[in-house]
Amino acid sequence: MSAQEIANKLWNLCNVLRDDGVTYHQYLNELTYILFLKLSEVKRFDDQLPPEYQWQVFVKETDNLKNFDRYREFLATVAAKTTSDSIKEIYTNASTTLTKPVNFNTLVKAIDKLDWYEENDRDVMGDIYETLLEKNASEKKSGAGQYFTPRPLINVMVDLMAPKLGEKWNDPACGTFGFMIAADHYLREKYDYLYTLEGKARTFQLEEAMSGVELVGDAHRLALMNARLHGMESRIYLGDTLTDLGKNLKGYDGVLANPPFGTKKGGEKPTRDDLIYVSSNKQLNFLQHIYRSLKKDGKARAAVVLPDNVLFEDGDGQRIRKDLMEKCNLHTILRLPTGIFYAAGVKTNVLFFTRGKKEEGNTDKVWFYDMRTNMPSYGVRTPFTEKAFVDFIIAYTGGINADEVMKDFDGKIDDEKRAAIQDERWQCITLDTIKAKNYSLDLGLIADSSLTKAEDLGEPLDIAKAALSELNLIQKELENLIKELN
Repeated sequence: MSAQEIANKLWNLCNVLRDDGVTYHQYLNELTYILFLKLSEVKRFDDQLPPEYQWQVFVKETDNLKNFDRYREFLATVAAKTTSDSIKEIYTNASTTLTKPVNFNTLVKAIDKLDWYEENDRDVMGDIYETLLEKNASEKKSGAGQYFTPRPLINVMVDLMAPKLGEKWNDPACGTFGFMIAADHYLREKYDYLYTLEGKARTFQLEEAMSGVELVGDAHRLALMNARLHGMESRIYLGDTLTDLGKNLKGYDGVLANPPFGTKKGGEKPTRDDLIYVSSNKQLNFLQHIYRSLKKDGKARAAVVLPDNVLFEDGDGQRIRKDLMEKCNLHTILRLPTGIFYAAGVKTNVLFFTRGKKEEGNTDKVWFYDMRTNMPSYGVRTPFTEKAFVDFIIAYTGGINADEVMKDFDGKIDDEKRAAIQDERWQCITLDTIKAKNYSLDLGLIADSSLTKAEDLGEPLDIAKAALSELNLIQKELENLIKELN
């Protein structure tokens, strides 16, 4: 059975729980607890669980109530009994949303019947779970989209950052740990490090190379399991990067992130005292944290998803953008298409930058690529895939063929090759121009062909008469609607 088939069957099991009042999001959390038990057997780490709570004990029990009571006992006590730190974290403060014992047994039996062993590969097991996370994020009612970044975007950002063995990478708002898992997968594919590295170097890649922080408890739990199923023992902190916890998150070779959108509750500012410019805008604070967390070696780099307001907000926004361009080489901004995130209408960008060795004068120009204007509306009919990024990859790398150039791309930017790219969506804007616009980065968008030129609109009097006619028609329709409602 393929990974996709298993994921679909697992997701469809949520129908079993509908009469138990369990939402899609709660279902995935519940599935996390139960599925981990099964996968501990499949992946042969069930010896890290107490014998009385191993998978086969639940499978063989026929009494629904006894099995459900054992399951609740397991959730309440396993964190204290296990020998594994990651299992301890996954089940800390765990509780069930199920209320009917028969539903628990139904899930156990259904999961046990799936043919896991054809897919007995660590990466594929992780892919099954990633697919479940993606389905949960796309379910609008679940609210999970707030910490899920589309996989094609993650993969492209990782490829262009080109992580290397021995480097330390971090995601300060990691959600389900997708960026770091993709970065680790990149390194396994490129260097096959599970077989080429031994001893401390191998342990470093599995345990220390990738790290993250997540504020939301449920997302943190999903991140821990996701990492474990991908064979990673990474450190994933439960907490808020914008508090004192974040002061110790520094010295990284790279950061990949999609910080949460919005402002802190009540317009609060972060409690950290090491940020020079503090704002109620969380993205601006995260941006400042990210570039300050990078090593000052001229090599440390970041790719960060940020909404449009970060590019043009005045006050602290202007000061933080200036500080960013002083301390880092902000070499590329990708204007992303709308509709790729689950929050409708959100306009986003990816900022690519490298921390300089010095504290000022690191940016002299910024390259912009417009993937937004006159682009398809992505959705069910037009899936958002990595193919959408082909032209951007060519421009970013200064290559000719996206597939060929990515085989050997090492992350270094070549301005001469970039300047040779002929693409109307690709343009370079100097720092002097940006300064003249008060450090606004809301630039680089091409003319929208759907907008009619002003000279083609007609005479002002004719336009006003047409508008009045439309308003009169709308008024009549509303009056008719009110009559029908009465």
